[in-house]
Amino acid sequence: MTQNMESKISVEVDMSVNGAQKHTCRFPQWMTFLVRMVLTISLFTTYAGITDISYASGSNVPTPSEKNNQKKTVYLSFDDGPGLHTQEVLDILRKEEVPATFFVLGEQAQRNPELIRAIVEDGHALGNHTFNHNYKELYSDFKEFWKQIKQTEEVIHGITGLRPNLVRAPGGTYGHFDQSYFDLLKQGGYTVMDWNVDSGDSKRKGVPASEILRNATKVPAGTSSVIVLMHDGGAHAETVKALPEIIRYYQDQNYQFDTIKASDQPVQFRVKSDGAYASRKAPGKAWIAEHVEPNSALWLAGKELKVEIGMAAATLHSGEFRIEEQQIMVPLRSFMKKFGSNARWDAETRTATVVWKDRTIYASSISGELTSGRLGQAGETVKGKVRSQGGTTWVPLRDLLEQMGLSIQSMKSNKLEWTVKANVPVAAISRGNLTIYV
Repeated sequence: MTQNMESKISVEVDMSVNGAQKHTCRFPQWMTFLVRMVLTISLFTTYAGITDISYASGSNVPTPSEKNNQKKTVYLSFDDGPGLHTQEVLDILRKEEVPATFFVLGEQAQRNPELIRAIVEDGHALGNHTFNHNYKELYSDFKEFWKQIKQTEEVIHGITGLRPNLVRAPGGTYGHFDQSYFDLLKQGGYTVMDWNVDSGDSKRKGVPASEILRNATKVPAGTSSVIVLMHDGGAHAETVKALPEIIRYYQDQNYQFDTIKASDQPVQFRVKSDGAYASRKAPGKAWIAEHVEPNSALWLAGKELKVEIGMAAATLHSGEFRIEEQQIMVPLRSFMKKFGSNARWDAETRTATVVWKDRTIYASSISGELTSGRLGQAGETVKGKVRSQGGTTWVPLRDLLEQMGLSIQSMKSNKLEWTVKANVPVAAISRGNLTIYV
């Protein structure tokens, strides 16, 4: 190591006692090299561990696309809520640190908007389960099914600002969907998801927890991606009782837990050719052109947003972020949770507060200001950028990254995703009386 290089790495030891002068100690070359190596490893491990951070017999069900064939993944899903037991389910999932997907009914979402917000704030995924679950209405005419999907979509959007394009048919698609249902929903930008493991908690009244546990852990041979069907409505207290053991089973079997995403390969039952609704007429071309064809534009052609901060990365899927006035807007709480931080909400001041590393970030929905301070020091204020909708605080991604003390290295876009890369700042790191400068 040259003298010039050595001069750039100094170690200050506070030797002051009763007002004595502070001294700066220079260490030999081998020690400065060792300090630099330790610092590099520390920075790497700090940022490297965070990552991205929703029936029928005789059906041949595929499984979701797998990022790694060696991994086993389980997707816990809950239908028909939010209801009486949704909060209990959320409490268990939070305790176990497990994500899930909630396929919600529009009429239930209207009755329980606070539970919809809680689902999103806890980092779970939302799916569309139609508005009223009425088989006769939904499966006699595709136009009615479409109407209920759009109705529920608007309810969810009004509460959270999100538009989930993940759909689950009440009762599943087998015997209910013909090919036109599948084709038109896909054309409209939706992904239809069935399941491959049924907990059986809705087969009859009073299904005991022991039976639910047994059914929910019956994994078909050779299946490494499991979608478990459960319910969180008023008649499913036994599902709540079984849930901790269901989670424990999959943990013991070395499954990783994830939310269902619209970008996953669809898990769908085959079309039953002699189904009760086989003689249905499909909508006409004019109706399709007016309602279905332009609908997919709502999800930005299915693009995802990938944000990289040093060695850490997080992905926001279609519907989890917005484009407003040529700015990428992200939900503050769920975005920061992906990077290991939680937001606190003060209802009186209508301000969200996030602590990230050595910074505190404040987002006021009253003033529209995004403010940050470092270790109690005053920071910068960005005015007029914060949006609040249905309890969700939205902020511009660029402004948020800057308030986190990061600098944007690049922003790129292709047909599949936007990618934003931010640099991790290098600064002095203190350990008691030892300060290391890089």
